[in-house]
Amino acid sequence: MSDRHHHPHPHPHSHHEHPHRPAVRPSVRHRLAHLLTPHSHETADKLDPALESSARGMRALWVSLAVLGGTALVQAVVVAASGSVALLGDTVHNAADALTAVPLAIAFALGRRAPTRRFTYGYGRAEDLAGIAIVLTIAASAAFAAWTAVDRLLDPRPVAHVPAVAVAAVAGCAGNEWVARYRIRVGRAIGSAALVADGLHARTDGFTSLAVLVGAGGSALGWPLADPLVGLAITAAIGLVLRDAAREVFRRVMDAVDPALVDRAERALREVPGVREVGELRLRWIGHRLRAEVAVVVDGEATVRQAHTVAVEAEHALLHAVPRLTAALVHADPAPAPGETDPHLPLAHHVTA
Repeated sequence: MSDRHHHPHPHPHSHHEHPHRPAVRPSVRHRLAHLLTPHSHETADKLDPALESSARGMRALWVSLAVLGGTALVQAVVVAASGSVALLGDTVHNAADALTAVPLAIAFALGRRAPTRRFTYGYGRAEDLAGIAIVLTIAASAAFAAWTAVDRLLDPRPVAHVPAVAVAAVAGCAGNEWVARYRIRVGRAIGSAALVADGLHARTDGFTSLAVLVGAGGSALGWPLADPLVGLAITAAIGLVLRDAAREVFRRVMDAVDPALVDRAERALREVPGVREVGELRLRWIGHRLRAEVAVVVDGEATVRQAHTVAVEAEHALLHAVPRLTAALVHADPAPAPGETDPHLPLAHHVTA
């Protein structure tokens, strides 16, 4: 006997451990908890947490866009007054970093759209595409920084209006670091690898601003090679950030999840009355939300309704135990009886190595 149950909504209340009880009858305490705790199955309530996470992401994008746009504007004024090529490059970096909010904003907007018959899982994976675009932008920034540093090394040029350039560089570094921390914090809170990567990108531009400051100081002391040498060092730092961002986005594209989440899900399922064993368990990210597919073993003599009740309890436990899980598909397998053939045997020839 098998049962498939799809229940795509999170529950707003905390999950309590269930006492030992028959597999098919929820305890009196459990029923009272559902009566006394806000618990809706309406479609709007199913989508509220997902929409809230997207709204937080959009808010982070627009706030960081305003901060970086203002920083780039201040730097542009100083560039016009000083003619600093190094600061011009930093201004271009900050402007480009601000514009990376555009693909992420599109991704978050798409993620709010309902699934269709063509995109049956929705549009959440657009965040992965945005993450790839951001990684490519970081790579382009690293290449531009390296090219600028080598060009300055071959053809050193003095920096004029050093105090103004230094102030603009400090403003660029501070603005980028604030945006980086904000994006990374919100990205990790809502589970968006793309937003985290965008925060790391902002941090690379903060390094570039710091290089402008150090290079300007070296130039003021009569050492024109300070600017290109520091630029090469910052290029190496950008490469390290690029590696971390690329690894995070690559893992998300490849459906990698933290093994601790899998362990947590298995522990929650084993505590569900009526679940004898936990079979295949899969978790995957779709945007900044998780989905689960799991097979559980139940009593072979259970009726369809009884097996379905166990599946609902198993899904309920998962929704409370796994952060950002918004949907689970639970398949109930009957415990094998002595001498009984495997009910999945007709599927064996479809299984790939």
